Amino acid sequence: VYLETYGCQMNVNDTEIAWAILQKNGYARTKELDEADVILLVTCSVREKAEQAIWNRLQHLKSLKARRPQARAPLRIGILGCMAERLKEEILQREKLVDVVAGPDAYRDLFSQLAVAESGQQAANVLLSLDETYADILPVQTSAGGRTAFVSIMRGCDNMCSYCIVPFTRGRERSRPIASILQEVRMLSDQGVKEVTLLGQNVNSFRDLSEVQFQSVAAPGLSRGFSTVYKAKSGGLRFAHLLDQVSRIDPEMRIRFTSPHPKDFPDEASVLQLIQERHNICKQLHLPAQSGSTRVLEAMRRGYTREAYLELVHHVRDSIPGVSLSSDFIAGFCGETEEDHQQTVSLLREVRYNIGFLFAYSMRQKTRAHHRLQDDVPTDVKKRRLEQLIATFREEAARANAALVGQAQLVLVEGPSKRSASELCGRNDGNIKVIFPDAELEDAAECGAPGRAQPGDYVMVKVTSASSQTLQGVPLCRTTLSRAAASH
Repeated sequence: VYLETYGCQMNVNDTEIAWAILQKNGYARTKELDEADVILLVTCSVREKAEQAIWNRLQHLKSLKARRPQARAPLRIGILGCMAERLKEEILQREKLVDVVAGPDAYRDLFSQLAVAESGQQAANVLLSLDETYADILPVQTSAGGRTAFVSIMRGCDNMCSYCIVPFTRGRERSRPIASILQEVRMLSDQGVKEVTLLGQNVNSFRDLSEVQFQSVAAPGLSRGFSTVYKAKSGGLRFAHLLDQVSRIDPEMRIRFTSPHPKDFPDEASVLQLIQERHNICKQLHLPAQSGSTRVLEAMRRGYTREAYLELVHHVRDSIPGVSLSSDFIAGFCGETEEDHQQTVSLLREVRYNIGFLFAYSMRQKTRAHHRLQDDVPTDVKKRRLEQLIATFREEAARANAALVGQAQLVLVEGPSKRSASELCGRNDGNIKVIFPDAELEDAAECGAPGRAQPGDYVMVKVTSASSQTLQGVPLCRTTLSRAAASH
């Protein structure tokens, strides 16, 4: 089987789940397209561009299928994930090229679907589940030199933002039992993984209902000035409890999480307190804003005003000194005026994010915006506004990063830099890329001889220059996460 992943980090994780299931059923994995008997594309539906990439890829695979020698078994092609969920009929009908269609909750069924495809029939399962979390399937990790890993803690989303297809392609929100998450993180720690990112569409509304004694716990409040389209849910162990447990497993393993929703950081914010207290929880938060205009935020059904969002940003910065912030923004949403757009520009200036993900709005069928609103901002206007948002973000990120020049940053080494074999690349606590020369280094713990840093090592780097995307520096010494925290 040959697996190809498109879209978000959830899809990377889904790819590993699908592979774990097929591996148990006797499949081998290949990195060579020509060796494959089965090609599976794990797809994304968030924007039209993502879907177009898949249709283009299928055209290429069509010729591969046609050229397949008679002596070999026919090539089988499968579409997995969000696009399978959204466009099942169209995928099966279009040129009869695809043999298997499996939605995000149907991966357990993959082996039997492929068996059906062997007999020359098409097989599809896009049933969404209310309880599937793949809790018992430990994904096979294959990322960045095996030093960083993503652990899925929940699936689906209940927020129903008006622009978003996710609740329709990934279904309702359900959380994985904490015990199975801790088991996976322990296993990764034993394998030498040095950084784990907890993944979910809305991680901080996590609630594990698997243990009876916690099923009647009261629902937590929302952040001040925030609201939801659904009733507050009581019961279950919450995200703060999970984060506390995960961060205790290995003091030398960094913990990150994405993506939280701003509404789920209530004022008694034990999550923010944990980030501030624990040396191995990264001082970095993703706070997706989407727009800087209260009017647009209301049309998006985000559940907050510009003022409430800014108040949260100030609260976060007060609680976690030196925190690195990232965000998502959509340019040209339905009904967005020039004034609305300028408010987003001013929010980017005011908050000064370190990392940003910015996109032009792409209308998706099934969403509330598709039923109730009009995609009335012309394409060229969206493009111009997006370019202005990107330019503003870069300007401010460059300023934020410039403030780090002269400081020492703890970097987790990922491997050689793409640009030069004589340089190494890694990320600091704030998730910003840091590049530095690959040189002989002293070991600060004095337990090892001087040597070159390897992937998975922590290196203290003095920052000498910065851009909006990266920091450059000179390495000072190898060290450990605990030692670096103690000396700060």
